[in-house]
Amino acid sequence: MTSVSINDNSSKFSGNSRSSLKKRTLLFRYLAEINLIFGIWYLQWRITHSINFDALWISIPLLIAEIYSYFGGVMFVIGLWRPLVRQIKSLDQMIPSIPRSDWPTVDVFVTCYNEPPKIVEETAKAALAMDYPPTKLRVYVLDDGNSADIRAMTERLCIEDLQSPQLQQEAERIDAEHSSLLERLKQLENLTPNTQAAEQWLQSSESVVNQFASEFVQSLRQFILWLPPQHQSISDRLTTERKALEATIRKKELELVELSRFRYIARPKTPGVAHHAKAGNINYAIFSGETAGNFIVTLDADHIPKPNFLKRVLPYFYTYNLSTGKYDQNQIAFVQTRQDFYNIPPGDPFGHRANLFYGPLQQGKDGMNSAFYTGTNAILRREALVSVGLQNFADEFTKDEKRLDEFDLVGGVSSNSITEDMNTAMRLHSAGWKSIYHNELLAEGLAPDDLSSTLKQRLRWAQGTIQVLVRENPLTKSGLMFWQRLQYFQTMYSYFSGFATLVFISCPIIYFFTDIVPVQTYGSDFAIHFFPAFIINRLTFIAATWGIPAREVWRSEQYAIALFPLLIQAVWSVFTKQKINFQVTPKQRQSGIYLRLVWPQLVVFALTILGILWSLYRFATGHLNNPLVHLLNGVWAIYNLLLLWAIIRASVWQPLKEG
Repeated sequence: MTSVSINDNSSKFSGNSRSSLKKRTLLFRYLAEINLIFGIWYLQWRITHSINFDALWISIPLLIAEIYSYFGGVMFVIGLWRPLVRQIKSLDQMIPSIPRSDWPTVDVFVTCYNEPPKIVEETAKAALAMDYPPTKLRVYVLDDGNSADIRAMTERLCIEDLQSPQLQQEAERIDAEHSSLLERLKQLENLTPNTQAAEQWLQSSESVVNQFASEFVQSLRQFILWLPPQHQSISDRLTTERKALEATIRKKELELVELSRFRYIARPKTPGVAHHAKAGNINYAIFSGETAGNFIVTLDADHIPKPNFLKRVLPYFYTYNLSTGKYDQNQIAFVQTRQDFYNIPPGDPFGHRANLFYGPLQQGKDGMNSAFYTGTNAILRREALVSVGLQNFADEFTKDEKRLDEFDLVGGVSSNSITEDMNTAMRLHSAGWKSIYHNELLAEGLAPDDLSSTLKQRLRWAQGTIQVLVRENPLTKSGLMFWQRLQYFQTMYSYFSGFATLVFISCPIIYFFTDIVPVQTYGSDFAIHFFPAFIINRLTFIAATWGIPAREVWRSEQYAIALFPLLIQAVWSVFTKQKINFQVTPKQRQSGIYLRLVWPQLVVFALTILGILWSLYRFATGHLNNPLVHLLNGVWAIYNLLLLWAIIRASVWQPLKEG
């Protein structure tokens, strides 16, 4: 399995953090500029010299598809213009150091909905095992399925955690401090009568036998009363001290009770009322009064965090103030880390590796303060989440007062889309908060290992992203900077590529059977304009993906094309206002053969092969016109077949049997 992590090279740089441009960025920029120039030169030629006016029904769609792809490429280049590589010292290695007593409290939300208890338990155990003071860490299982098995598992694991050496040691420390405070309170209470008698004696004695002793006691009394906070008498001072001690004792008793750091939350679900899926689950936990951490870590049920997770991400939320000599809270709303999976089979048949997104793309977004929150393996500042959530709820309430009943479900994480994560990040950015992408693998999860589950997940992503475009268009949303608008819109724009792909894969098929070409000439003029643009485009893409295995890049390209029916379905379902429900991705393999799910790709695949065979037959019988044009379309068609083959093969893929 290929995974990327960043070692804690704290000794190799000064300060607590450092950021720099990714290597080869300048090379990429030079190639990108040339690529855009050649691209516009090619499009200018296509528009003015190559349209086949005898077949506008196919030549115009092809031209539109090419223009769409060019502008997608422009936004892709801009998105990669400033990729940041960040280095950070761990929380316990920062200089000056932050005392452990001043470390922030953290709530870990493990969201689940009908997942097997074993999977949730592994994630919960890893969260509890994170290297962090136990009194400042709380782990919550947010069970949206209200499962009795999950509840029982939580209760059992809570008891086991309380019996762990770490918490036993913490309990002994708290108990020792509690006993010491009780002893001090007892001494204070014993001292009170004597002090009261002494004060009465000092106030009533007019003639004192030992003048020196009287003056000394009087001076000592005055000194005690001068100590802050000031009081009228020593008795008042003792009363104040006793109250403070009693409050500290109650606090210690509460610490002992609160030592239970693994908890279960299952929200009530009223029939007929919108529940808002994962967003509602998280928001209920935030506003239920049961959680209060300064920061919130969100983990999907199957994403297992590493022990150093918190120490590697929390330093981003602190900025050292030289004038005060203290650490100040900054405007960072969230830190997103890499996603990867520990169950991907050899060859990655379902295209789950995402080193392109969790690499150059996220680093590029980070360079423009537009890093995306992706729902898991991230930490968020509660203050930012709540303040922005409440503001958006207030805006929605002014439009529809009936939404007051949903207050605890729609404030905080966005419930406006089934991709609540990206929409939440956009709202935080529009409110002036900042984000960080930390390119280190700090948690690993389970990837869907069958095509059915994979397609459900990809469809949800596509539908949710387009929902955000329709409901909160980044181009018109107030508060976003220009580059942030472009980053969000580029992601949404890419989900319309299914229509362009349909045109691209149809053109060779149409030509094989009809000899109708969308381009007026395929001669030298075409070669002069097309091939330089195509070659420089590929070189630019290679520079952008440098360091990512070529096989993984090819798999990503295959799925970007092969999923065209799903992307068209997503666009159609949103714009026709079909009811779209949040579907949890299954965490266990759904066995079966899924050729029925890829029937559009199978139709295109079969027609392409038939077209190639038909051309070969005509060539063999001497009835083929323009062999060179057929050759070019044949190469184009074979390329399309290679792209489509990935998802067809995935539909019949079966895991290797053990033994």
